[in-house]
Amino acid sequence: MADFTKAFQLMIAHEGGYVNDPDDPGGETYKGVARKIHSKWTGWTTVDMLKRQSDFPANLEKDAELQEAVSDFYRVTFWDPMKGDQITQQEVANSIFDFGVNAGLSTSSSLAQMVIGAKVDGVIGPQSILSLNAFNAEHFLASFTVAKIARYVNIVKKRPTSRKYFYGWVLRALGENA
Repeated sequence: MADFTKAFQLMIAHEGGYVNDPDDPGGETYKGVARKIHSKWTGWTTVDMLKRQSDFPANLEKDAELQEAVSDFYRVTFWDPMKGDQITQQEVANSIFDFGVNAGLSTSSSLAQMVIGAKVDGVIGPQSILSLNAFNAEHFLASFTVAKIARYVNIVKKRPTSRKYFYGWVLRALGENA
């Protein structure tokens, strides 16, 4: 069965640290947690407190409780709903999890269901898990990667300001660190 810690370590390498990019629809972001989307995340209280210190944003990395809050957030918000612990192939779980973080869990789940020929409802349930675990992992990863890149192309077509993220997104889809 897939392991959250392994998937988390790979995913978090893509997310970086503190960013407040005006072109990012999520706005202020810490390790991929977008404030506009996840405004109720408990970590924002700590981030706001640490902003007052002279070593901000470097001080964020030193706060153990904040780092634990980041890990807990990803487990509860993404890994557990996608039933990552029930996926037999680590690489498959890593890919669905990472794309879920980047594009939204429903989007990632829907693309995964499309690839395996399951009912596409954006929710990984027992039937999706059975189909996913029975599916050839290499074929899944190749098809899922193509589907992710197609999604990124569509995003850039609809929102040209996101073009600056495209190369990094493609590298991420391919499993590379940008």
